[in-house]
Amino acid sequence: MADYKKPLPHPTAVTLPFWEAAKRHELQIQQCGSCRAYVFYPREVCSECLSPDMSWVQVSGKGILYSYTIAQAPTHSSFTEDVPYVIAIVELAEGPHITTNIVGCKIEDLKVNMPVVASFADVTPDITLVKFRPA
Repeated sequence: MADYKKPLPHPTAVTLPFWEAAKRHELQIQQCGSCRAYVFYPREVCSECLSPDMSWVQVSGKGILYSYTIAQAPTHSSFTEDVPYVIAIVELAEGPHITTNIVGCKIEDLKVNMPVVASFADVTPDITLVKFRPA
């Protein structure tokens, strides 16, 4: 875990609650207090109504594989040993899309609309990455 050599996120004041929840193996996203829209990626105002009344809520972690591509060349030199790997967009059951990786599945078994569920990779003592696996 301490030997993780790939790029890591740098939590900000806006994104920190997402990363803290991931560390607890929970998937949390924002929800607007005005229009009730679920919002991801983290931001200061609602992407639907521009209200600043944003709060963090735990969501189901369930979704579907909305789209994906197979990286045949590394997107960063630290991913060389992972090629080929899946870069995916998951549509959460609550609506928002999240860019992620699909794990625990052979590439040839991937199908758009397949059910997936959040999976958590504790890569350093401070950072847990959210990935998805088949449900």
